[in-house]
Amino acid sequence: MDPLILASGSLRRQEYLRLLGIPFSIMVARGEETLTPGLSPREQAEQLAEKKVNEVIDVLKGRLPPWIVGADTVVTLDGEIFGKPKDREDAKAMLSRFRGREHTVVTAAALFNGQTRTTDIRSQETAVVFSRISDDEIEWYLNTGEWQGVAGAYKIQGMGACFISEIRGSYSSVVGLPIHDFYVMLRENGYPYGA
Repeated sequence: MDPLILASGSLRRQEYLRLLGIPFSIMVARGEETLTPGLSPREQAEQLAEKKVNEVIDVLKGRLPPWIVGADTVVTLDGEIFGKPKDREDAKAMLSRFRGREHTVVTAAALFNGQTRTTDIRSQETAVVFSRISDDEIEWYLNTGEWQGVAGAYKIQGMGACFISEIRGSYSSVVGLPIHDFYVMLRENGYPYGA
């Protein structure tokens, strides 16, 4: 099986590739994850995932490997897009906005095929409902530090799950890689995985 280049430093995405038994190396995209005004949350996530792939292609300068994968996650509520919190206060504001409400998590994956020189991009939207958490619960969670470096300031696969009363859609997408969509992408683009 050809190894992939994962254009992400995300431990969650690395864990998923290991669980799937897909060999990979890591080449972290270094660009800023800036949002483009006027794009929908789905378009934002797709653009950011593709940008990560393109940054790796640029660094390799023509020495293209067979496969590169990039992914990105954004959280949206009331038309506002939430990325990774800048600091503790930003994380507190996000968690306060989510409490007792449903928000949407959008994760996009971009798969570059070096043989065809094409990039396939897919995204998944998942509804996540937060319980009515108290200010004390938010402070407790902030003190764990788990909010750092993750879109929406919580980890569904960690202590953040304590606050989630319902999920409709793909759990793996909320974690950081929509596994089913990724599997279909691999198969449809000729990556030798599955039956």
